Amino acid sequence: LDLVVEPGETLAIVGRTGSGKTTLCALIPRLIDVESGAVRIDGSDVRQLTLGSLRETVAVAFEEPLLFSASVRENLLLGRDDSDDTEVERVIEVTHAQFIWDLPYGLETRIGEQGITLSGGQRQRLALARAILFHPRILVLDDPLSALDVSTEAAVHKALGESLTHTTTIITAHRPSTVALADRVAFLDSGRIAATGTHAHLLATVPAYREVLGRGAEELV
Repeated sequence: LDLVVEPGETLAIVGRTGSGKTTLCALIPRLIDVESGAVRIDGSDVRQLTLGSLRETVAVAFEEPLLFSASVRENLLLGRDDSDDTEVERVIEVTHAQFIWDLPYGLETRIGEQGITLSGGQRQRLALARAILFHPRILVLDDPLSALDVSTEAAVHKALGESLTHTTTIITAHRPSTVALADRVAFLDSGRIAATGTHAHLLATVPAYREVLGRGAEELV
C-alpha cells in the first residue's frame, strides 16, 4: 500500500467491509504498528516520535467512541484542560452537538460509562468535538458519524471543512453525500489502494467504486 496525503487535504477512504479501512486509520496514531514499511508524518516515522508528540499531532474519532462516566465537560476536555468556554462552544457548533444545551445540566450533566445515557449519534458527536478541541494537525475519522441521518452527517462534514481548513483530515465513509465533500478519494480493495482521484472521476471510471457507494446508499433507504 502506497498513499500520500498532502497537508491540509481532506481524503476520503472508501471500500467494502473488510477492505482494511479501519486498520489503515489505526496505523496513523499507532494504535497498531506496521509489520513492514513505515507510516511517516512530514518524513518522520511515527514509531520514532514520542507518544506524547504523536497524540498532540493526530486526533482520532471512531464509530464506537470511548466515553467516561463523568460530566460532558470533563469528557470534552480530556487531555485539554486549557480550553476555555469559547473554544468548547465553537466545537459544539461545528459538530452540531447543540443537544448538550438541552441536557439537564448542560455541560455539567454527568453521562454514564461509555455515554450510555446518550444516543449513538450524540456519543459520536461528543467524541468528534473532543478530537477537534485538540487542534490537531491531522484528524483521523473512522466512520465517526454513522449513527446520524444523511443530512445531519453532511452538515457536520461541511462545517468541519469550513473550520478545519489547515487540518489534514482522513475519513472513512460510505455515503456519497459525505464522500463528495472530500478533496480526493482513495478506493481501498483487499488492503490495497485500487484507485485514487476525485469522487466524480472515480464514479465515472471505477465500476467497483460505484458498486460500493451504491450499496451504501441502498442501506439507507
